[in-house]
Amino acid sequence: MFSKLIKSTVAVCVLSALPVLAQDIEPGEERTASIKKFPVTASPREERLSQGPYKRLVIRGATLVDGTGAPPIGPMDIVIEGNRISEIRSVSNPGVPIREQGRPAPGDYEIDAHGSYVLPGFVDAHSHIGNALWGLTGDMPSMDYIFKLWMSHGITTSREVACGLGANYTISEKRRSDRNEISAPRLIVHCAFPTGFSEEKQARDWVKAIKRKGADGIKFFGGHPRILEAAFDEAKKQGLRTAFHHAQLSVSRVNVLTSARWGLNSMEHWYGLPEALFDDRTVQDYPYGYNYNNEQDRFGEAGRLWRQAAKPGSEKWNAVMEELLSLDFTLDPTFTIYEANRDVMRARNADWHTEYTLPSVWRFFQPNRVLHGSYHFDWTTKDEIDWKKNFELWMTFVNEYKNRGGRVTAGSDSGFIFKLYGFGYIRELELLQEAGFHPLEVIKSATLNGAELIGREADLGSVEVGKLADLVILDENPVRNLKVLYGTGHMRLNDDTNQVERVGGVKYTIKDGIIYDAAQMRADVRAMVQAAKEAEARQ
Repeated sequence: MFSKLIKSTVAVCVLSALPVLAQDIEPGEERTASIKKFPVTASPREERLSQGPYKRLVIRGATLVDGTGAPPIGPMDIVIEGNRISEIRSVSNPGVPIREQGRPAPGDYEIDAHGSYVLPGFVDAHSHIGNALWGLTGDMPSMDYIFKLWMSHGITTSREVACGLGANYTISEKRRSDRNEISAPRLIVHCAFPTGFSEEKQARDWVKAIKRKGADGIKFFGGHPRILEAAFDEAKKQGLRTAFHHAQLSVSRVNVLTSARWGLNSMEHWYGLPEALFDDRTVQDYPYGYNYNNEQDRFGEAGRLWRQAAKPGSEKWNAVMEELLSLDFTLDPTFTIYEANRDVMRARNADWHTEYTLPSVWRFFQPNRVLHGSYHFDWTTKDEIDWKKNFELWMTFVNEYKNRGGRVTAGSDSGFIFKLYGFGYIRELELLQEAGFHPLEVIKSATLNGAELIGREADLGSVEVGKLADLVILDENPVRNLKVLYGTGHMRLNDDTNQVERVGGVKYTIKDGIIYDAAQMRADVRAMVQAAKEAEARQ
């Protein structure tokens, strides 16, 4: 029987594999040792922010984008009974009056969505509700701040990958969200696998313990191949899903093809894929003075990695892609989290920072040799140029993988590198379009593909009868312009008034049949940020 405590060398950094002294740690709590103060758990759900669920909710006259890749259709009436979609009915054609006869019967509550757009709730396939390194500063953002930014951008499901605040804390918040006690997305919890196990039994016992705690999956960073293979085998036996950030410290022995053959569900970011595509080398072309713990070294050289891989269309390129396709493998690229590397100025000056970024979060983003992701110590024009070329090759692979039938999801990894919760996710959608995706393919990646990745496609990911009522409602057309999904809206010149206006922003987010006021959630976040700034000014 697995004892409550395990002995292992663990990683404190959320996206690294930095060893610390061995100690007795409860499974799933490996990353919490350095946290000075845990954030307060999310506040109870408030009536001023949410309504329902209702016995019968009817959304009237909307244009529907259903998440399957089908084109928009409307006007449509959508009926929700409790937390499930019970009917979807076309009620007219554009430009002509609604056919009142034959419309669904009245509901206990109705939303007038004439002229509005309805989409499935978004799935953020790579997220963090917090991480141990925030604890080093003592300035960890509140759960209300993070959850309201997610929900106000239409994110109704979030795959938390790393349990940075520990399994106990994260799974507790997951259960509260599942019961709709808090205003938060449903959390799909993947806990980080310790990199220092030396025995297969340790790995298998840890996997079993995480399953008993209530985790949904495991996030891998690396380790000894024999230990990792045992952990993957046990994860399949326990019905746990798997994600892998193939860190450079282990990628020479375990790349994407290795882990995919073991049954890995998704690769995170892109590490391990160029290495699987090497055809004239076995390791990355590291400069002789490289040090992995120097994060500008780590991320600067990562921007020169794709050009070392096999060329698009080559025999090796096609062989790797075909094998991954045959394994029903998922790419979760998180383009957005690396965007600052190709244009730091853009990322630092994004529209939302002034009103939505807490002072503590802003400080976390600044160059710092200890805090993960805060690595632009002396970032050069050459670094940005190399990263722009890196993006071109990376996007080429991802787009071709999608075109050949592969699954690509939308993940943000927000909370690092100038990327803010919610806003970073919408930027990921724009970057998928830049990679070559049609906006309808982007929305499918953000909805149905994400639901398939977490094994919840029977309930989530598309607007279909019988599925859970997770929906996004807004007054602008996101297929025409994804920018209207930003909480700050989209800047547009009004030709009638000759004034610049801000249009868009999610109006309502519906999760489990409960209607959330997205605009009020964003107002709450702005108030949090303003209060924090005023408090610091008084110090």
